[in-house]
Amino acid sequence: MKKIKLLVAGVTLMSLLALTACSLIKGSEGKTVRIATQNTTESSIVANIIAELIEHETDSKATLVSNLGSSSVTHEALLRGDADIAATRYTGTDITGALGMKAIKDPKKASKTVKREFKKRFDQTWFPTYGFADTYAFMVTKDYAKENNLKNISDLSKVADTAKAGVDSTWMTREGDGYKEFTETYGFSFKHIYPMQIGLVYNAVESGKMQSVLGYSTDGRIPSYDLTILNDDKQFFPPYETSMVVNNDLLRDNPELEQLLHRLDGKIDLETMQKLNHQVDDKLLEPSVVAKKFLEKQDYFREEND
Repeated sequence: MKKIKLLVAGVTLMSLLALTACSLIKGSEGKTVRIATQNTTESSIVANIIAELIEHETDSKATLVSNLGSSSVTHEALLRGDADIAATRYTGTDITGALGMKAIKDPKKASKTVKREFKKRFDQTWFPTYGFADTYAFMVTKDYAKENNLKNISDLSKVADTAKAGVDSTWMTREGDGYKEFTETYGFSFKHIYPMQIGLVYNAVESGKMQSVLGYSTDGRIPSYDLTILNDDKQFFPPYETSMVVNNDLLRDNPELEQLLHRLDGKIDLETMQKLNHQVDDKLLEPSVVAKKFLEKQDYFREEND
């Protein structure tokens, strides 16, 4: 029993010493900001942009809490205090997910709602959009679009009986903006529809295995595979404007960070995000390298803000 007590005391002392050492390190080098990312190329790139901006412009360190499987997991990480910033949050996803509300199709109303509710419910700040929306998008090859005169999603009704359609597997059972509601809104269904992993749909349509696929509007393979995004003419898909979300504890303790993070407001449009994704997915560059090059090219957005 005495040995056990001595052992416990020793472990406790070592833990206290370790915590003291960590405190001393953080005190001398500034706070370590933890940035949560989902397991997507886009989220990883944006998280690295935030981390590079913080480390280049302040005395703080930044670390990534990487590859969290979904938006709900990222949300929980901030609520538990395991992370300070969520690199990518999407209005449409969080309105029906984290907030449990009905989908809001108007982008301005959706943005206003998430900002208000995240502050009230979670003590978090929903930042302005980076400048792009990562929404679901039906796409076809340019040749197929020309052959069948496809411009809008409604036009797919002309080929729905013959075309093979590949879609994100999670979309098939998604509530609010999933396949069931899609068929009700657009008035047609695909005779041949195949649930797939989202990363496989682009190769499938480019190789001709599928004639139409449901992907993400920011994917870098869209321009490189010469695909055409069909216009959502009935505005079925909710807005998925992309922003960072920050725990207010971080901003209260480090008020200078808020102004710094606002440098990214509206600075990444859809075409830019596609190109950044392309550099990682097709050119096989590391997200951290792509992020640093992007900020260096923009001079860290200092001229407009300082």
